[in-house]
Amino acid sequence: MAHILLVDDEAPLRESLTYTLQKEGYTVTTAADGHSAIKQFHKEVPDVILLDLMLPEVDGMEVCWRIRAFSDVPIVMLTAKDQDIDKIWGLEAGADDYITKPFNTSELLARIKAVLRSRSGEPPS
Repeated sequence: MAHILLVDDEAPLRESLTYTLQKEGYTVTTAADGHSAIKQFHKEVPDVILLDLMLPEVDGMEVCWRIRAFSDVPIVMLTAKDQDIDKIWGLEAGADDYITKPFNTSELLARIKAVLRSRSGEPPS
C-alpha cells in the first residue's frame, strides 16, 4: 500500500490520523514542522504528502515550493486556512488538492485515493 508523509504540528491530529490511515493499510511517516518534513521527504520519498500550512520553522507553503522544485509527488494541503485566497495560493504553489479543517475523514481518504489514482494512470474504479 502507499506511503504517506503526514505533516502537522498538532500531535493529537497526527496521532488520530496516523491510526486511521494505518487502519486503511497505508504506511505513515509523520513530521511536526516544515524542516523535519523536508528531511523526512529526502530520507524516504512518500507516495502522498498531507501538508498543513501553519507549521513552525518552515511553513507549509515553503515546504510545498521546495518539494515541487524537484518532485511531483502528490501534495494534499490539510489546513485550517479556509479563505479562498489561501486555497488559491496553495494550489498555485503546487498542491494537488486542498482540504480545510475540520474535515470529513471519509472524504480525505477518497481524495488520497484520487490523487494516487491520477498519478498511477489507473482508470477510476
